[in-house]
Amino acid sequence: MNVLVASALILVALGGTAVVICRDPLRQAIVSGAFGLLLAILFFVFQAPDVALSEIVVGTIGVPVMILLALAKLQQHRGETPEIDQ
Repeated sequence: MNVLVASALILVALGGTAVVICRDPLRQAIVSGAFGLLLAILFFVFQAPDVALSEIVVGTIGVPVMILLALAKLQQHRGETPEIDQ
């Protein structure tokens, strides 16, 4: 096995573990983006550049941005005071 392939696989395994271990949703979104980048590197090492580019767009940018937007919306919703109808 190539050293580059082995190190990419180890980094992906460590990145996946880091995503699972993170408990704070904000940090988990950021670590998830880094994990997406590690997956893109792994796909590039396995000579699948089209899959790597898709992973960069979706896994590194798209999903973390959607998670961050959802967290911002939840934070905004929690900040509002409930209205009581009388």
